[in-house]
Amino acid sequence: MGHFEPDQNKPLLIFGGAYSNLQATQSLRQIATKLQIPAGNVLCTGDLVAYCAQPDETVDFIRDWDIAVVAGNCEESIGASAEDCGCGFSEGTTCDLLSAQWYNYTLPRVSDDNKTWMRQLPASISFDYLGYTFTAIHGGVEQSNQFVFDSDSVTLKQRQLETAQSEVIIAGHCGIPFGNRTKQGLWLNAGVIGMPANDGNTSTWYMLISRQSKQLKISWHQLSYDHNQTADEMHKAGLNNGYMQALGNGIWPSHDVLPDEEQNRTGKQIKLPAIHLAIK
Repeated sequence: MGHFEPDQNKPLLIFGGAYSNLQATQSLRQIATKLQIPAGNVLCTGDLVAYCAQPDETVDFIRDWDIAVVAGNCEESIGASAEDCGCGFSEGTTCDLLSAQWYNYTLPRVSDDNKTWMRQLPASISFDYLGYTFTAIHGGVEQSNQFVFDSDSVTLKQRQLETAQSEVIIAGHCGIPFGNRTKQGLWLNAGVIGMPANDGNTSTWYMLISRQSKQLKISWHQLSYDHNQTADEMHKAGLNNGYMQALGNGIWPSHDVLPDEEQNRTGKQIKLPAIHLAIK
């Protein structure tokens, strides 16, 4: 269990999936500086490295930022020098085949020091904020590479909220932002900053949680960054693939992991209304 004690008078900035996208990560830190959000109020739901071309540089940058990070399946696999990314893709699917390329590129390009740091990351981080109990995880409460999407059952989310003994779960892994209310509490996904959300937009996503008068406000925001530079870095690295193209067209190269409802939303604008809770 990780340690996280955010300043209750400052907003929280939550993001997932930096995915070796140094340019997006740098742009997000600039937003944190602009909003005067200290590093102690910034949390990442994991997968710092993946599809893009600057894994070690991205990890170094995030470690320098000194923010809270949950171990994603990519940190678990890279940290252990495992044979594959542990993403949970079915064997032989397009996602599985594409992951082999970036994983084989990434593994030797992450320093031993950063691999050691990855092995020390917590599987979950619990904290209190404005009267509510939160648990940040990567995929599922008991399985880090479990895909949980907006369209998945409320029952599944309520059961995991109960297991976590939290009023709010913040998760990552699935790559698409959403927020669900259940009788047990909230299930939130900030989305990822390193790759578009399959919505036909080059911008990526992050989440802010803040005090607004007597309410706690949860809101999703789009992150613009120099995606052309990220694509150039991938091209130079020989990662001239569907993920590189996705940076520019906003569409994932494969939909193997997506439930039918999310597949039907491909290329469609994402609209996420803010969620408000009364501060206790």
